[in-house]
Amino acid sequence: MQIAELKNGSSKVSITAKVVEKGKTREVNTRFGQNQVAEATIEDASGSIVLVLWGDEIMKINDGDSIKIENGYVKEWNGTLQLSVGKFGKLTVL
Repeated sequence: MQIAELKNGSSKVSITAKVVEKGKTREVNTRFGQNQVAEATIEDASGSIVLVLWGDEIMKINDGDSIKIENGYVKEWNGTLQLSVGKFGKLTVL
């Protein structure tokens, strides 16, 4: 699957991409309590998308890493498509 093929509501997304830039980590309050979140821009030959990282996922990746996401999903937030790994997905640094 390519980034250009992703749309709001896509599920079971498996994709390989490069981390262009990882943003700053921030603390947020969720319905499950306080957690850390960060956003990273990832790209492949077809385009780029924002990857949302939660908790331990944040420390797994760095700028320039090649990553593989399995069983992720896409949602639109504030007019921007965002890819998330979720609790059923897997993030691997290649």
